[in-house]
Order: sequence, then C-alpha cells, then structure tokens
Amino acid sequence: MPFLSRRRLAALFSLAALVACAPPPDGPAATLFVNASILTMDPAIGDADAVAVRDGLILAVGAEADVRRAAGKGAVVRDLQGQTLAPGFIDAHGHAAISGQAAAMANLQSPPSGPIDSIASLQAELRAWAEAHPDAPWITGFGYDDSLIAERRHPTRADLDAVSTDRPILLLHTSAHFAACSSSCLAAAGYSATTANPEGGVIRRNKDGRTPNGVLEETAIYPVFALLPRPSESQRRDALIAVQNLYASYGITTMQEGGANLGQIADFETAANSGDLFLDLVAYLTVPNGAGIPAGMTASRTYEGHYRTGGIKLLLDGSPQGKTAWLSAPYVQPPDGQAPGYAGYPIRTDESVAALVAAAHRAGMQVLAHANGDRAIDQLLGAYAADPAMTPGADLRPVVIHAQTARRDQLQRMAELGAIPSFFAAHPFFWGDWHRDFVLGPERAAAISPLATADSFGLAYTMHNDTPVVPPDMMRLLWVAVNRETRSGAVLGEAERVTPERALRAITLDAARQYFEEDQKGSITPGKRADLVILSDNPLTVDPAAIKDIKVLETLKDGRTVFAAAP
Repeated sequence: MPFLSRRRLAALFSLAALVACAPPPDGPAATLFVNASILTMDPAIGDADAVAVRDGLILAVGAEADVRRAAGKGAVVRDLQGQTLAPGFIDAHGHAAISGQAAAMANLQSPPSGPIDSIASLQAELRAWAEAHPDAPWITGFGYDDSLIAERRHPTRADLDAVSTDRPILLLHTSAHFAACSSSCLAAAGYSATTANPEGGVIRRNKDGRTPNGVLEETAIYPVFALLPRPSESQRRDALIAVQNLYASYGITTMQEGGANLGQIADFETAANSGDLFLDLVAYLTVPNGAGIPAGMTASRTYEGHYRTGGIKLLLDGSPQGKTAWLSAPYVQPPDGQAPGYAGYPIRTDESVAALVAAAHRAGMQVLAHANGDRAIDQLLGAYAADPAMTPGADLRPVVIHAQTARRDQLQRMAELGAIPSFFAAHPFFWGDWHRDFVLGPERAAAISPLATADSFGLAYTMHNDTPVVPPDMMRLLWVAVNRETRSGAVLGEAERVTPERALRAITLDAARQYFEEDQKGSITPGKRADLVILSDNPLTVDPAAIKDIKVLETLKDGRTVFAAAP
C-alpha cells in the first residue's frame, strides 16, 4: 500500500464522513472556508487546508481540492485571507443569568474590567447610577474587589450610608461570595446585633463584636438577595439576549448557568420555546442548604431550542481571594474579625454532600460542585468515593468547579474517580499577586490552577472565567494558562504553564467532553455541529505573550454567523 500522509488521511476521513452527513443534492448550498490556519483540534485529522459546512454541520475537512469536491457546485467560498478558524469556544463554567443581572447594576469592577480603584470612586459610581435610575427602589452594584482598591477592604454600611439613606444599597463582590449592605439594607433583611450567623455564612461585626458592619459572607447574603425586586419578564428576556451577544463576541458558542434557581430555569425554558436562544445553554440547579433535589426535576443531554438542564450544582466553600475558601492550612493573613490559624470554613456537612451526590447520580444527573479550598476538595472527593454509583467504568463525569488549591494527591484521586477539574485558570493574572502576598503565600500561590500537574495525571481538565466574576474573554484565559503572568508582570508558578494547544483543548474538545458532547462539538470534525470561531491570529504560533491580543472576528453557531466584529 502506498504511503499516505496525515493530510491525505484527513481528506479521506472527511470524505468518508461526508457519506453519513451530506444532505440531498437539492439541499442548501455549502459554505467553503479556505486560505486559513485551521485548528481542527481533532488528533485524527490534524492539519487541514479547507472546511466545508452545510445545514449547520461540518461537511468535510482536509485538503482543499477534496473539500471543494465534497462541497459541490454552488458552494459559497469564504476566503479567510490567512486568518485562523477554530472550534467555537465552550464555557465550562459561568453564570449566564447572573451576568444579565450584573449588567443592570452599577459596574464596580476594577481595571481591566471596570473603573473602581478606591472607596471614593465606588461611592461616586453609585451616586451616578442612582441619579440615572431615579425610579429603582434599590441602589445595586456588582463587582467591587477589596483586593484591588486602595483601602484593601470591603465597603461598610457607613460608606454606603454616605451615598444614600433614602434607598437601600446592596453591592455584590466580584466573587459573588460577599455582599456589602447599607443600614437600611440590613434593616430590611432583619439583621441586627442579636442575629446569629447562619450555617455556612458570616455576618461581619463592628469592633463591639455585635453590630453588623454591613459585610456579609456566603449564605448570609441569601436573605438580602430575596428582597431585591425581580426584573420584569421583558427585562429578563432582554438581559438573556444581551448576554448571548456578549458571549458570542468572545467566540463562545455554548454557555452555562452554573448556579440556577427554579425561576431562572423557567425563564430559560420560556426563552427556548420562544426562539430567543441562539447559543446553546446548559443550566445546573443550585441545591440550597437543608434542601434536596426538587421532586419532579429531570436533567437531559438533549437540547430543546438550544437549552437543556444538565444536573445540580453544590456550593461547598467560598472564595480564596475573599479568604472564605476552606483550606487545610491557615491563610497567611486572616480576614477582619478572624484570629491567626483561620483556614476558612465549609458551607455544607459531609453527610449532606454525600447524600446529594448519591441522589443526583441515582437520578442520572451530572454533579457540579464548587470547591476552591483543598479541604473542600477533600470533602467532595470523599462523597464521590463513597457513592455506590461511582463504580469502575461508570461514566458520570462529576465536575470539581474551580479546584484552585487542588493538591497532587487530589488530582490523582480525581483521575481514579473519573472526576473532571474545571479550573478558574484566570486567577494567576487577576489575583496572583494578592494570593502570593496576602492569601496563600508564595509556595501555595504558585500551585493554584495546577494545569500541568493535572496533565501529568492524564486529566481531561477544562478552564473557565466564571463570568461575570471576570469577563468571558477566552483569549485572555488562554494567555494566562500559557504565561501565568500576574498584574504586576511576575510569573506565578512557571511549572504549571501549559502549551497553547493544550490550553485551547481545555476550552474546546475537553470542554465538550465535560458536557457529554464530544461527539457533537469541540473539534472541526465531519458530522459535528458547525460551531466555529474566526480569529485574527493563530494562538498556537504567535508569540505566547501576544495571545491575549488576538481578536475574535466572527462567531458561527450551527454554521450561522451570530457575531461579526466591526470592520
């Protein structure tokens, strides 16, 4: 048999696949992409010169002459003039609904995501928002970050009372694990000197140890959120459309709501039935403390109108940058009100985690569990290991969300259990300096988001931005994974750097696998969905320092353009 090159094999593979996926001769015309750097992310295909798309599916991939023949007469030719064609990016963890809510609040994020650098600038932004929204019953803001403002602290009730005493003020921390309340906000929630801390949360106090100072941690936030007026149906619809446009502008074709409530799931189903979804959306229902999986809840691996409910979400601990993540060793500097030796705290008991994991798996639901601290990861892996459903060969794909401080032994255990770590891999840039100097210390900080160590155990990990915590900028996410550069320009944990190709796989093919969708998405393979992104440059060949500067020029979902950059 004559020697066949990898490219020739790819062409034969694509033409063979064409037999299974080609429509009748009178079907829609194909679109042919040529003159591009094509990143198939399919190891069986490798390099390619051209891609043909028809009727929402990838028709053929390989040598241009072969793909042209497969496309047939009348194909619409797209000459990409040397640009890069890649699989559409997949959001392995984020919050589509919360992103829509945050967009309606005052933007209190710090650069590069927003304008806030001090308590004074935060107050000015709130006053401007209040003036622009005179009919809003509450003044609300999202994204303040105590680690990035000059005072290095949370805004207190006194700071917020200086803005307004007429309307309650509620601010959500960028991590979504803290809130700051004015006095009228605390009063509306019934929080006073005699209010006990809720299970899994803290009401921070003044120096007297009794009076709430306005800062709420974890589960203490929920009673306040319940008081906020719910946006109208049209406002929620408009927000969901705006969020899809935002995600599409970053090349994302599948997004997630990784902490939905029942009302949001109902909104998603309505949007799907109304044709308002043009990106795929997977939601996971948050199960609150003391609750079980709702009777009658079902999960699906099939989209209806671009939507499906994927399973449940558990919250096991808090935020490392906020110092509420549950660690096995103390924080370098404890937060206000905590003594030396403080190492965070759990949100759930071991028994409740184990019971919910087992119940979800019995019901055929995927489990996503937020576990940032290594002690919380221990709790989660213990629950996975104790679940009778986690037998060898079981394909449940439970996900460890964020996994910021996962140890080597824990990554090895994830590989043995078939668990998937989804790393909040943007952390080294956004909070790396803070982690090193004030949170974990140099050694532990260098090991956050341990991508290379996960690779050494053969883990098909994924990466995410946890939007709206940080913007859904997938090129910056790749840049951080490859360079691990902090805001100050230091390198944090050089040993955990990965190659551009490995990082790209984490937001394409491996992310598709996390969703049980690797046969439909994640690579440019004949028969898969034509979810594609066109980039200004090739992230695999540019200077690694320049990856963050690559522009998303166009995003296609099922072969249809859903975003195109202005010329």
